Amino acid sequence: MFFTVSGVKHVARRWCSDGFEFRCDDGAPLRVVFALDCCDREAMSWAATTGGYTGDMVRDVMLQAVESRFAGALAAESEIEWLSDNGSCYIADDTLTFSRKIGLKPVTTPVRSPQSNGMAESFVKTMKRDYVSWMPKPDARTALQNLAIAFDHYNESHPHSALKYRSPRQFRQQTNSPT
Repeated sequence: MFFTVSGVKHVARRWCSDGFEFRCDDGAPLRVVFALDCCDREAMSWAATTGGYTGDMVRDVMLQAVESRFAGALAAESEIEWLSDNGSCYIADDTLTFSRKIGLKPVTTPVRSPQSNGMAESFVKTMKRDYVSWMPKPDARTALQNLAIAFDHYNESHPHSALKYRSPRQFRQQTNSPT
């Protein structure tokens, strides 16, 4: 579970989560919640809705992230910090209890301090600038299909300077690490 990023060894021990929204051409809102690995920057899981953010969405994203990183396991192999803001969907008792049950340690940013979750904020900026602004989104159904393509492209092909201009998955493959 060790990665070398810019010559420094890191343990994959912190994931972050946040959400963003945008409007489709027909006016429908699309709200997206995601989980990002703070070491390799992979967007491990995400969920979207035309409704509001919910604790159920966050818990689904948490579980999908754990399952994707630990070969279908229902809990992390060792405790992983889960960094988020203080949104009601993140600090709900059900979400906090569930996160601990699957091996995530909830950590929240200070109130009114989005920069404290800078990696998630940077990811939102990248997704909006490099993907959402360019993709066809006449309606929510089409936007969801294109969003899936965008997340896949981000993980497979989007270069990151901190990863020596490799994509998250290229970085993970080259470090031969399961997490």
